[in-house]
Amino acid sequence: MASTRSTRSLAARRGRPYDKGRGFLAQCLWVATSTLLFTQVWCPNRLRCAALRWFGAEVGKGVLIKHRVNVQWPWKLSIGNDSWIGTGADLYNIDRIVIGSDVCISQYAYLCTGSHDRRSPTFEFDNAPIVIEDGAWLCARSMVLRGVTVGANSVVGAMSVVSSDIPPGCSVRPPQPSVAPG
Repeated sequence: MASTRSTRSLAARRGRPYDKGRGFLAQCLWVATSTLLFTQVWCPNRLRCAALRWFGAEVGKGVLIKHRVNVQWPWKLSIGNDSWIGTGADLYNIDRIVIGSDVCISQYAYLCTGSHDRRSPTFEFDNAPIVIEDGAWLCARSMVLRGVTVGANSVVGAMSVVSSDIPPGCSVRPPQPSVAPG
């Protein structure tokens, strides 16, 4: 098999890191709080919301956050009123995530604000915020990538991957499998 030389050199990466938004001590305190308290099944919802607020998140009234939810940096998170975040959802917010009011983020949904520039020989960061507008529903195991706005009252179907903006009131359906004879 012919070998193709990589155009990417991860060893050469000397670019600037992304802005974590807080110092090392705050980061360590959040990681400890998240691991020992926030993600645990026994931790009550009101304590989860309070922990997020204490670390700088904007959290509205009536928010429900289930156990095993991962929030990378709470100070880069805003959640409107009466929104739900389901068990195991992952908010990888190395850039800002804004979640509107009456939003349902179902079990194991993944919101990822971080990426890398695939054209960069040193794999530099290419991060951008995510906005989930009022009334949207991200179904189980859906994925929303960096720089996306999911419009108001839109539905992102289970297992769907969203890489560009979704207009208000639209539905995104996952790809349908094709069946071929054996």
